[in-house]
Amino acid sequence: MNQRMSMFLVSMIAVAAAIGIRIEAAAAASPSSAAFTRTLYLIRHGAYVPDPKADPVAGPSLTPLGVAQARLIGARLRGIPVHFNSLTSSTMTRARETAAVIHDSLPDVPLTQNALLSECGPQTWRDKAAAPTPENLQCQRNVDEAFKTYFTPATQADEHNVIVAHGNVIRYLVTKALGVDTRSWLGMSIAHTSLTIIRVRSDGSLSILAVGDIGHVPPNLQSWGTDDDPQLVTPPLGPTGTALKPAA
Repeated sequence: MNQRMSMFLVSMIAVAAAIGIRIEAAAAASPSSAAFTRTLYLIRHGAYVPDPKADPVAGPSLTPLGVAQARLIGARLRGIPVHFNSLTSSTMTRARETAAVIHDSLPDVPLTQNALLSECGPQTWRDKAAAPTPENLQCQRNVDEAFKTYFTPATQADEHNVIVAHGNVIRYLVTKALGVDTRSWLGMSIAHTSLTIIRVRSDGSLSILAVGDIGHVPPNLQSWGTDDDPQLVTPPLGPTGTALKPAA
């Protein structure tokens, strides 16, 4: 009886050891960090007017219309029932200012900048008969690097990341997400503070949920950067900070 019991215990220990080995092997075969879903909220900056006196790299500031548009997209994001993990803008003034206004609505979200997201001119289908310029190639290298940086599965838990960039950059990223010829980006048009949502699944595949959504901006405040864009005129302020009344 004792011998049988001893043999039984030895067998159980052996089985337990084998199970442990298999568990450890399975853990070793799994990725060191599990993959989760990442949802990217790509926002074009607010309206601005080209200013010849502006820094040629940083570019001009937002107009009052651009600030109002930024407040509208900030309110929309705040109404989305998710936790945003980050808010990143390009280093250009109009994108940084847009992100700063959005940050007023999302004050707990870390705010950073990345020069890879700055506006530039990728090659388009109009240039297909000509070789890309050095500027085209540098632009595409920058945006391709941004794509590699942000369009990856999350590693710790599902994430929601806001990116404030530029029209050319966002349209190029959409073509990358679609897996089509990136020179076709010019076939799209997105408005100021429009919302483009792209989901990166845990397996790395991409799903485009929205492109250029401007449902948060009333029609009389929508703009695309054309000569027909409306302008928002703010009244002058008096010495006490109140608006001056127009002369009778």
